[in-house]
Amino acid sequence: MNVRNTSHLADLSPFELKDELIKLAGSDTNRLMLNAGRGNPNFLATIPRHGFWQLGLFAMIESERSFSYLAEGVGGFPRRIGIEERFDLFARINRDVPGVKFLSSAVSFVRDQLGLNGGDFIYEMCEGILACSYPVPDRMLRLTEKIVKQYIRKEMIGSHPFVGDFDLYAVEGGTAAMTYLFNSMKTNHLLKAGDVIALGKPIFTPYIEIPELSEYGLTELSIDADPAGGWQYSTKELDKLRDPKVKAFFLVNPSNPPSVRVSDESLEYLASIVKDRPDLILLTDDVYGTFADNFVSLFAMCPRNTLLVYSYSKYFGATGWRLGVIATHKSNVFDEKIAQLPQELKDGLNQRYASITTEPEKLPFIDRIVADSRTVALNHTAGLSTPQQVQMVLFSLFSLMDTAESYKNAMKRLIRRRKAALYRGMGAVPEAVDENVVDYYTLLDVEQMSRAVGPDFVKWLLASIQPHELLFRLAEEAGVVLLPGKGFGTVHPSGRVSLANLNEEDYVKIGRCVRELRDEYLERYQQLDSKNTQKS
Repeated sequence: MNVRNTSHLADLSPFELKDELIKLAGSDTNRLMLNAGRGNPNFLATIPRHGFWQLGLFAMIESERSFSYLAEGVGGFPRRIGIEERFDLFARINRDVPGVKFLSSAVSFVRDQLGLNGGDFIYEMCEGILACSYPVPDRMLRLTEKIVKQYIRKEMIGSHPFVGDFDLYAVEGGTAAMTYLFNSMKTNHLLKAGDVIALGKPIFTPYIEIPELSEYGLTELSIDADPAGGWQYSTKELDKLRDPKVKAFFLVNPSNPPSVRVSDESLEYLASIVKDRPDLILLTDDVYGTFADNFVSLFAMCPRNTLLVYSYSKYFGATGWRLGVIATHKSNVFDEKIAQLPQELKDGLNQRYASITTEPEKLPFIDRIVADSRTVALNHTAGLSTPQQVQMVLFSLFSLMDTAESYKNAMKRLIRRRKAALYRGMGAVPEAVDENVVDYYTLLDVEQMSRAVGPDFVKWLLASIQPHELLFRLAEEAGVVLLPGKGFGTVHPSGRVSLANLNEEDYVKIGRCVRELRDEYLERYQQLDSKNTQKS
């Protein structure tokens, strides 16, 4: 057994460490590498993509109607007058082409169910997919925001009572949302260096790493989920948020990597804390919420205090599209906090935003995020590219129109079959079904996996292995790539397995490799134990 020294890599981000593991796993060209380290799914939603391409074809026909008399290859903007009738004709002629039926149904849904003008919708989509105009409004196209808002209501709020309305900002995926939010919270003095922020751990690694950067200098407080308690937060942990020194609480829900949604009881308890702490800033990243049944976001429970981040990447298999949104309630604590800043700080902010509005003190926080994302001076050219916004709309409509939730149920079956295959390969039985577990990832915790053998073995193993030793051995000897749980804030050594990006038989192989490695350490332990027994 060749155990390489990995201690010098202990501080690397799991996503940087992944590259080292991939190099090792791919070193044997005669072996298939099984990379379960990244969450990029190998499934995707086809119907709204078919719709996108057919919409593009119709938009091109509309464009060429305008300027075709000039020269071949020259088009113009689509014309609003009569566009709905021309689309109906296009849909009838091409009714058997994949995607056209979906588009036609989408127009009917927008008109009949959402109460929007069908012609205006088709025109906005055509102009958007042609990308012939700057995004206007720059925060989000008008009908696009209305439609995506309905999707967010369905998936993030559901049947939970919700008073008032909210705004959306279309961004380049959840990563851009995080970057923009941290920047604007600092710029607008909502968070400053030295402030204490609480992180619900385990959590997506950048939420740990960004606050530690010198430009932010925030102090982190861990709110640890209990693996023995189904990865839920105890009331004792949540009560840390009652301390007025804690300025914000950041959460990924369902969690990354355990893939467990916060229980209804914990959400209710969090809401009760916010009643006592109406100044507390909440940020919830709910990218995996669409894989859960009857999901309710913290945004639904505490809308005035919560910044919602949602990405389309995982659910629709659209990581390359870079589609996400930031949501804020129209009446929110962020605008209130800015209004309560000392006059000197408000004067500085008014000067910062004076070039984009005559009343900068009234500029909502969400519009400040837009401006800050383009260094204010380029606010007039801000906004997510319009073809991206069109695909976001089609994804949203696909979900809204799927009343039987056929796509969601298919995704859930797919990843749960993969989890069963992984555990089958390990010779283990998956945990009992928990309604809060969504299974996009699963976490192989060294202590939990070894507990059945006995606490003495667990203690010996944790004392004997170097940081990331097991992960490096899996990569080098078996070609299996997992990510270290420590980088996500787990307490015990563990490996994150993505259940989204490999085929079912691959997870059986990964399970076998994990079992063989565990059994090897168990054999070493038993031999040492036998020797110690003989000596005594």
